[in-house]
Amino acid sequence: MSDLPYLDAATVERLVPMGRAVQVLEDALRAGLDPEATPQRSAVAVPAGQLLLMPAATGRYAGVKAVSIAPANPERGLPRIQGTYLLLDGATLAPLAALDGLALTSLRTPAVSALAVRHLARPEGGRLVVFGSGPQAWGHVLALREVRPVTGVTVVGRDPGRAAALAGRCRAAGLPARAHGHEEARAVAAAVAEADLIACCTTAREPLFPGKLARDGVTVVAVGSHEPDARELDGDLVARATVVVEARSAALEEAGDVIVPIRHGTITSGHLAGNLAELVAGAVPVGSGPRVFKSTGMAWEDLVVAAAAYEAWAGGEPGEGA
Repeated sequence: MSDLPYLDAATVERLVPMGRAVQVLEDALRAGLDPEATPQRSAVAVPAGQLLLMPAATGRYAGVKAVSIAPANPERGLPRIQGTYLLLDGATLAPLAALDGLALTSLRTPAVSALAVRHLARPEGGRLVVFGSGPQAWGHVLALREVRPVTGVTVVGRDPGRAAALAGRCRAAGLPARAHGHEEARAVAAAVAEADLIACCTTAREPLFPGKLARDGVTVVAVGSHEPDARELDGDLVARATVVVEARSAALEEAGDVIVPIRHGTITSGHLAGNLAELVAGAVPVGSGPRVFKSTGMAWEDLVVAAAAYEAWAGGEPGEGA
């Protein structure tokens, strides 16, 4: 174990650029990876927040991510989510490498959203609204830009300073951008109504906007929660939409955005149009209304991207499947 290589955040980002992460995830699904077979994460409440354990195995590799979620950390100037990934040989379960878990999460979550958008959204999709101003919000700007011609970004955040900073970061990357606080209801409503793409990357527990504002054809991704009582989208939007999830099994356990409408009788579990593998395979019929991708984050995604990083680090063919 003393010789176990550690791939830090900068190394992970260098070895697996965002576009590469999107592609290795698609390649894994096309090669037959079944998201429904991934073990569910385990969660334990502790005084400071939660500890999560996320194991997965897919042939050549196995791995586990240990994650901590400390809601008070941002006030301390620390990340809300932290963690470490341990990559193992699939046959012997011998440790191969450890990776920065936060960097892995920050990469794979928007990459999964971008993969869904690649197959779900209309091709023109230029106007992007991002709810949130943290690392996932920025990651989604970068990721969605990989798969659609994003022409402008509206950032909506609780903290006006952070929202303005993210809009400035977008402008520095060549994207026209503006920022609004949640209290600017009229401006936020107008941005939502005009959007081609909406990314919800928040810790909200209640819907971020009235679903009736979302026009037909818009694609909405919601990644902020993995709890059955927390949601970023309301039942009106979900009921109108073609809804795709990473895996039905995970969504029906963890995705409040679909569980709450089911509980209220707004939809049934049969309303879920498909999982990510089915979407990539072209097996999901997309209706004329809004399109929704609800992500809770799954262990197979970490494993696929971690394996691609390790293979690139080791000098082999990058992304040669997990």
